[in-house]
Amino acid sequence: MHPNRRFDWQDRDAMLAFVADIAFCTIVVDGPFLVHAPVVVDPPDRLRFHVARGNRAAKALKGRAIVSCLGPDAYVSPDWYGTPDQVGTWNYRAVEAEGLLRPLDEDELAALLDDLSAAHEARLAPKPPWTPAKMTPGRFEAMLKAIVGFEMTIEDLRGTNKLGQHKSAPERQSAADGLAPYNPTLAALMREAKR
Repeated sequence: MHPNRRFDWQDRDAMLAFVADIAFCTIVVDGPFLVHAPVVVDPPDRLRFHVARGNRAAKALKGRAIVSCLGPDAYVSPDWYGTPDQVGTWNYRAVEAEGLLRPLDEDELAALLDDLSAAHEARLAPKPPWTPAKMTPGRFEAMLKAIVGFEMTIEDLRGTNKLGQHKSAPERQSAADGLAPYNPTLAALMREAKR
């Protein structure tokens, strides 16, 4: 995470909501091994995910891990600040969760997939939601054997909102205006950031 305290994000509920919204994170374990996976957040202190059983990181997913979730990010041109002697930078929003992993049993893994599907099918409304009940009997259970699931107990949660808070309000607004055609989501966050 960025070491500048101006960018610290301390609101635990907001960080967990951010991870739940992004829902696709990078998990790092000793080895080092890195895997990308969809996650489900279970406030206040748990998250769950699954990976392909054949993924070389699957066997390494034990003990401690870090889950990194990156939100909107973009290069900010120094020209956009409207003041001289600026340099380009990268603004972003990110959260890291660190803690202990435990494997899920088959029932817990099926529940994870139900929760993942429910959360993301809801985003597709008014489309009728997909559920495993739409599958041929036995097929869902057979497919479970191709993946392994995990639960992390979140022991540390760190967030960064690097949105130009160290700049003056006019500079930040000008940079947000310059960025808006390319990344309106990040530009809106920059406009809302407080110094």
